[in-house]
Amino acid sequence: MKNRLRVLRAEREWSQQDLADRLDVSRQSVNAIETGKYDPSLPLAFRIADVFGLRIEEIFLRDVEAQAAQ
Repeated sequence: MKNRLRVLRAEREWSQQDLADRLDVSRQSVNAIETGKYDPSLPLAFRIADVFGLRIEEIFLRDVEAQAAQ
C-alpha cells in the first residue's frame, strides 16, 4: 500500500526512530511501512493518523489512488 509516511515524517524533521518512539514500534517497522514492504494493522494505522493529526485516508493510498496521483 502506498503511503505518505516518509514525506510527513520529513516535514516534521523526525527520524524513523523518532516516529517509531511515538508509535511504540521498532524503527525497522517504520522503515517497512514507508517502503511498502509491510501494511500496518488497523490499530497501528489509527495511531499513525493520530500522531500526524490526519485521517488514515490522507496518509495511506489505495493502489488505484496512488496510480492516479502519478
